[in-house]
Amino acid sequence: MNRFFVPLCLSLVLLLPGCSTVDFDAEKSTSHVLEDTDNTRLGKAVAPGIVAHPGQSGFHLMTESIDALAARLLLAELAERTLDVQYYLIGDDPIGDVFFTSLLRAADRGVRVRLLIDDLGTVGLEDDLMALSDHPNIQLRLFNPFASRALRAFDAWDFRRLNRRMHNKSFTVDNQMTIIGGRNIATEYFALNPDYNFGDLDTLAIGPIVTETSRMFDSYWNHERAVPFRQLSHQQHDDGKRLDTIRESYQDNLEALRSTGYGDAVKVSYDDYLGSDLGLYQWANYELVFDSPDKNLIEQSATADSIRTPLAESILGAKESFVLISPYFVPRKSGIEAIAKMQDEGIQVDVVTNSLASSDHLLVYGGYSPVRKPLLEHGVRIYEIRGDLDIAGTEHAGTRGSKSSLHTKAFIVDRQYFFMGSFNWDPRSAFINTELGVIIDSKEIAAPLADSLISSAPESSYEVFLNERGKLRWRTVEAGEELILDQEPDTGFWTRFFGAMSRLLPIESQL
Repeated sequence: MNRFFVPLCLSLVLLLPGCSTVDFDAEKSTSHVLEDTDNTRLGKAVAPGIVAHPGQSGFHLMTESIDALAARLLLAELAERTLDVQYYLIGDDPIGDVFFTSLLRAADRGVRVRLLIDDLGTVGLEDDLMALSDHPNIQLRLFNPFASRALRAFDAWDFRRLNRRMHNKSFTVDNQMTIIGGRNIATEYFALNPDYNFGDLDTLAIGPIVTETSRMFDSYWNHERAVPFRQLSHQQHDDGKRLDTIRESYQDNLEALRSTGYGDAVKVSYDDYLGSDLGLYQWANYELVFDSPDKNLIEQSATADSIRTPLAESILGAKESFVLISPYFVPRKSGIEAIAKMQDEGIQVDVVTNSLASSDHLLVYGGYSPVRKPLLEHGVRIYEIRGDLDIAGTEHAGTRGSKSSLHTKAFIVDRQYFFMGSFNWDPRSAFINTELGVIIDSKEIAAPLADSLISSAPESSYEVFLNERGKLRWRTVEAGEELILDQEPDTGFWTRFFGAMSRLLPIESQL
């Protein structure tokens, strides 16, 4: 029997390309942002601020998970005309259910919902997506989708295409308010995961940046890689049974969450936002920065408009200081040289990233760990976030004590320019995935954030340094006492072993 096995497997592999393809040329409708929304409730609310600050946009940073969830739920509830929603990941979990419920409620009121999700993270959501796409006011598209819906391994032959993902995150309501930043939609981004939770950052924004975000969304929505879900699922009409079933399931989950302390905390934050005014926002000049969706096309990725260009211009303009916050910090040789050169020229460079204990990607550690010593030798300061921090919101969710991890992607130049968004300092964000963010020109925003990061670093992180023999050591403060550690903190032997082994894998370009 063995003599038939290998030829059979080879035959199956050869057949897969023929039976697992996506028709990117199939006809689909084109749609665009609705711009006549000034008379909506949100339009009237933001108009005075826009008139008072011509050319600028207003920003409200959301560092706390519960606030970030409450803001999304409130904006969905206030939507009157449109909801344009773009995410890399929406979880098959309680937060994903609550989020989908908010979109359904808006669609039920007649709001046009355009939902664009990267297809990599939709495993387990197929039934939900079929039900949602049955709603007449919900248009659902998957970005760069898998052809094989039931068994994605069948698409392995198409790895080069599927390796390129849409990492953007935006949530835009009535073309009047938007939320952009680093958070996806899942329990770990909103302090509700029992095993691990992320410290992350979003901004609620108003003003001209909203229209720019809407146009960015349009470019992705109408791109050839954004495929209508119905084309992929070939679902048959079922008289609304799927939608009724999922609606009932969502409602049960929503009621269960409402009856918890976490639900109470979200309600308090929701009411606070509902009663807020334009004093919530810091107005500033800005630049919305993002990759062209053409970056997803292998043959056009090298020439497509890139977020790297404005980010590099901002960083290279530094004169005094550069603070980089990135959960996944994997600079290539040229990046190491550029950072070292900044430090040598008198620009103080501080890097905040995950420790081995807090990292959620062991392979990324393998790409990061070798860069520490050469940067430290030039005077760069490196702070690795502890894995035992209490993420705000976990006290309400009953998840305090879960592992914590940094997920914020940001940088601060000269305490004046502040970038935040989805861009990690790694090859994947730079050359493979598409990304989105904003550079804000505001000392009022940037300087306090820089001060807070550095002042909290002794207790919230391990400062990596070289001892007199040039060996890596870690410094932290516990109960007011300084501790010096001579190995990767808060890790066991096997974690350190596999972390060390990961350095040997030739996958740096994919990290």
